[in-house]
This record gives sequence, structure tokens and C-alpha cells, in this order.
Amino acid sequence: MRSFLFVPADSERKLAKGPLSGPDGLILDLEDSVATDRKPIARQMALDYLCAAKAGPKLYVRVNALDTGLTLGDLAVVMQGKPDGIVFPKCVGQRDLDLLATYLDALEAREGIAAGATKILTIATESAAAILALTAAPAKHARLMGHSWGGEDLMADLGALAKGPAPGVYDDTFRFARTVNLMASVAAGVTAYDTVYPDIRNADGLRAEAQEARRMGYGGKIAIHPDQVAVIHEVFTPSAQEVDWAKRVIAAFESNPGSGVLTLDGKMLDKPHLVLARRLTARAG
Repeated sequence: MRSFLFVPADSERKLAKGPLSGPDGLILDLEDSVATDRKPIARQMALDYLCAAKAGPKLYVRVNALDTGLTLGDLAVVMQGKPDGIVFPKCVGQRDLDLLATYLDALEAREGIAAGATKILTIATESAAAILALTAAPAKHARLMGHSWGGEDLMADLGALAKGPAPGVYDDTFRFARTVNLMASVAAGVTAYDTVYPDIRNADGLRAEAQEARRMGYGGKIAIHPDQVAVIHEVFTPSAQEVDWAKRVIAAFESNPGSGVLTLDGKMLDKPHLVLARRLTARAG
């Protein structure tokens, strides 16, 4: 999955419009985009949407963070609609991931959902404690499908005045969070998702940030506006040339199973190139 698009769960108009831009995943948001007094309404609207959904993007629900006391209530309602996954904000390492997974174990049993079917995407760097937890022990779980990083809540937690001098240009603190998230994702064997790009009218800025993320090793990015989805897909879909190169690398190693080093197009190849080639073909698929 290359893209997720946030949609406020209490907006009927935005819920209807969300799938039209073709995101791979739609996040029905119960957290930051929903006012406190509308959270019960958003829960019910998210459930109604899940129950009515047909073919389209994967449907995830971002619940409220554990420290709000709302998480379990959110899950108790939306799990009746059998979402594909839960987006877990302000996750502080393994302890929080394990707790959410335990909640899902019980609710899947209640709803007759196959055990482990509900996946988890964490927002894994929204506090200093969360980043330090990931550096100490990358969070892993069978339900985990990805880690994403977040800068807005981290900025508040640190008391920072901004994430950097301009949109997409980060100070060292936030570059560190982005790097830790990538490393933790790779260590857990899941996809790393780049954070949202807030300047929704700046397609060139979004493209540049997405290209940098992909160059680093990120596998996708989260959007906050439908117009951002096409740019994200453009960047994170392997090109025909990349896929052709990857297939030829794989074929070369399959034809020479005993070789650790090969030559292709006049350039040396070794096992790391084969790993990259397999990743490219998997993403293209």
C-alpha cells in the first residue's frame, strides 16, 4: 500500500468524497480532526460507513490515544464494522502496541472476526518518549503492518516553535524522528509511511518530500487532501525502468544460483541488489 488518506469520520461529505481520489487506504479519523463534543457522532458515522462499504480502498480507523480514555470505547463501536485496520496515534513503543493488540483479540472474538485479521498502523513518533522507546526496542507484532511518524504532536511535546524553516525542510530533531521511524519499520519487517505534508496547495513541495522519503527507503505516505493522492502514487509506484531492472537482476541470480557477485549492464551486483530488486517487484505488484 502506497497511500492512506485521512477523512474526518464526522463529515458525511468528506466520507463520500474520500474514495474518489483512489487512495490505497482510507483512514476514518476519530482523533484530531473531530471536536470533542462530536466524537460519539463520529464513532457511529464511522461504523455506518464501514457497514455500508463495498469495493474500494482498505478501511482503517484512527482511534483516540490511550491517554484520552476514549480508545476502548472507540474500538468497541467501530470493530462491529470489521475495519481492515486501526491507526494507533501516540503509540509509545512495544507496551502500547501490545495493549492495543490485546483489545483487538477480545473484540475480534466478540464480533466473530478471524483472529489477527485487524491490522495496526502506528503513529510512532509523536512524543520524545515514543522515539526513545523505538530506539531502545523497535515495536513488533503480527498485526503490525506499518509505522508512520508524526511531527505536529512531537512539536508540541518538545515545545518546538516549528518543525523547520519551511514546509518539508526539517530541523535535526524531526529528521531524527523520521529516521528512527524508518529504522524501526525495517527492523519490524513492515512498511514505513512518511508523515503528512500540510501545505495542500503545494504539489511540487509534496512531490519533493515524497521523493526524498522514497529515496530514504519509505514505502508510502499519508495524505490529508484527496489531491495529494495522485502525487503520492506517482512517486511510490516503481517505474517501468525500475521494474525491468529488478526483473533482470532476479533472473540473473536465478540463472547463477551459486554466484554471490554478478555483472549486469557493466555494473557489479551482489546480494543487496537482489534484496532491493525483490522489494521493487513486490511494490510494483
